[in-house]
Amino acid sequence: MTIAFQFAFEMHLQENVASMARQYVRSIIASVQRVALALSPSHSGSHPGLWPPNGTPEAHTLARWICESYRCYLGVKLFENEGSDSILKTLWHHSDALMCCSLKALPVFTFANQAGLDMLETTLVALQDITLEKIFDDNGRKTLCSEFPQIMQQGFMCLQGGICLSSMGRQVSYERAVAWKVLNEEESAHCICFMFINWSFV
Repeated sequence: MTIAFQFAFEMHLQENVASMARQYVRSIIASVQRVALALSPSHSGSHPGLWPPNGTPEAHTLARWICESYRCYLGVKLFENEGSDSILKTLWHHSDALMCCSLKALPVFTFANQAGLDMLETTLVALQDITLEKIFDDNGRKTLCSEFPQIMQQGFMCLQGGICLSSMGRQVSYERAVAWKVLNEEESAHCICFMFINWSFV
């Protein structure tokens, strides 16, 4: 399905109209997402990336794996209230952008919290169409390629502040980023989680 939008504007209002247009398109995408989820026979199963914020069992499990792996590799808790039942809710509403990507040859995003979706200017449904390399500029991609083996061997890496791109091509700055390997119950690598700290649109 393809939907085209056209917005007329005067030159001095370009930024305001562009911002309004992005918000409008996001609201349309969110509405389509809600309809798709409502019509879907199952919210889980073959579509693990389509979790509603209130969470399926898979979403709660992933949230627990993310926190446990962070604590394992970095030696500190990701959140203070990790022992509570609201760990997914805490992760979902956390102000730093958290996003998970697959361990495929061309990693794609499989999950993000609300800040992560806002940063990428996307939805949970469209998230899986975004590859990891698409959000980094040339320097970011070079750094990622050189440091990626460290994540797999050491379990984590810290990235200096830099610039990445949203799905709509907007530049996003971040103060620093942390990436860590997320382990499942069998202690096998399930995905890589990225946390972009103090991000903002440039």
